[in-house]
Amino acid sequence: MATTTFLFIGSFLLVLFVLAKPLGNGIARLIDSDVPNILTQSETLLWRLSGIKQPGREMAEMTWLQYALAIVLFNLLGFILLFAILMFQGHLPLNPQHFPGMSWDLAFNTAISFVANTNWQSYSGENTLSYLSQMAGLTVQNFLSAATGIAIVFVLIRAFSRHGSKTIGNAWVDIYRITAYLLFPLALIFALFFVSQGVIQNFSDYVLVSRLDNTNQLLPMGPVASQEAIKLLGTNGGGFFGANSSHPFENPTALSNIVQMLAIFLIPTALCFAFGRAVGNNKQGHTLLWVMGIIFIIAAIVVIHAEYVGNPFLTELHASTTANMEGKESRFGILGSAVFAVVTTAASCGAVNAMHDSFTAMGGMVPMWLMQIGEVVFGGVGSGLYGMLLFVLLAVFLAGLMIGRTPEYLGKKIEVREMKMVALAILVTPTLVLLGTTLALMTEAGRSGILNPGAHGFSEVLYAFSSAANNNGSAFAGLNANTPFYNVLLAIAMFVGRFGVILPVLAIAGSMVLKKPQAQSHASLPTTGPLFIGLLVFTVLLIGALTFVPALALGPIAEQLQIGLLGL
Repeated sequence: MATTTFLFIGSFLLVLFVLAKPLGNGIARLIDSDVPNILTQSETLLWRLSGIKQPGREMAEMTWLQYALAIVLFNLLGFILLFAILMFQGHLPLNPQHFPGMSWDLAFNTAISFVANTNWQSYSGENTLSYLSQMAGLTVQNFLSAATGIAIVFVLIRAFSRHGSKTIGNAWVDIYRITAYLLFPLALIFALFFVSQGVIQNFSDYVLVSRLDNTNQLLPMGPVASQEAIKLLGTNGGGFFGANSSHPFENPTALSNIVQMLAIFLIPTALCFAFGRAVGNNKQGHTLLWVMGIIFIIAAIVVIHAEYVGNPFLTELHASTTANMEGKESRFGILGSAVFAVVTTAASCGAVNAMHDSFTAMGGMVPMWLMQIGEVVFGGVGSGLYGMLLFVLLAVFLAGLMIGRTPEYLGKKIEVREMKMVALAILVTPTLVLLGTTLALMTEAGRSGILNPGAHGFSEVLYAFSSAANNNGSAFAGLNANTPFYNVLLAIAMFVGRFGVILPVLAIAGSMVLKKPQAQSHASLPTTGPLFIGLLVFTVLLIGALTFVPALALGPIAEQLQIGLLGL
């Protein structure tokens, strides 16, 4: 089994890097605004329709404050539009099942969730949403929230590659080009592939079929493949159906399962290659990939091992094996389910092909911890890379303090202002997770949603807030979160977790882009090579341990101790 595991993970990463390298080169051209004339000419009409009378080859660039204002307003308008669609879907077309509008608290939660790239779902799509809500509401925001995350990392990369500048790009140009030239073409390709595998794409009424036992079953229909593609590529994660990627209409074959995992990691990996190319040093991007790859492999091995060891008490109940197949699709087995769980929580995707609530204590803890460290192991589209770059700045600063060197990265000094913003961005999500979990456990409204008693029930709440604050969207699913209390509280965690990180990152970019590079010398700390890779891995693990180990000790660690450490 060890050989199969390593071959599976190794093959997966090899194919991923082969696909991501050329894509990264193309993304680097978008970062540098190196767009063919034929495309810029086609954009002119769009800008004129938008009210810009004399658009040039490049739109006027913005300062970081102007960029931040544009991003916040753009996403606020998206929230208002999506909230309205969800509330009034009962009066809108493309609703063959005549579903009514959502309640205000569920619509509020869902709208913020999809605008924030979280896709937390306190509902079952096939029983709640019309085709119009799925397409014009959720799918559109899947594109735009992903474009927002990528635009933010574009800005940060420009801040490192430019010198003595006051501007960092134009938000409207970035969002349009990312959507039109990157996300849409890839989504079209993947959607067509998924259709070839059996993912449905139609506008039919739900189909009533007769089963072999002479009973009837209502099969949900809908435009699934188009939403499925961007759900994965944009690391959104919101499923068309409640069962998400374990549903055969969303993930029909073993091949589609592997391609879905590749789709989740494809753009985050390509962005690392693009980063190296854009800053003029490919080794910088490779260093980040080494760090991400090491943590990913370790996490995957731990989860796979935990699920194969399973629960030793199963043999006392005369089971033939202790391996934990509870909550897993037999089509994918333990290996395909465990790796998917690590991929979707290492990235900020949240798509699931197994029930994380049914994983073993250790098997469920690793996905939770991957979210808690900020989903920087490949991570979400854009958010994963800028999250890892925050840890890079922290690692450089700590190393500078230890060895007496001036902290600098890519020739630019890391000073007090940048470190304040780094600390704010890194601490905002742990604060939301721990305070949100505490508030839920202190109130009757919060405790009433817990399904399982004891340590596992605590893990359900901790997982929910870890998922929301870090914009993942997956759930243990043992928690009844569709209540006004959880809908509102988790929505606040999702909103602050998204923009509470984005705004400090933009502030860092605004500060770094002004600086001129310092000449490299023997006193400069190398930010490539094995030593820095080890330092960066240590920094990520250290922050995660200092922040969340006490909380994890009350949940999955305590649960594991209750059943013993056999095999772990």
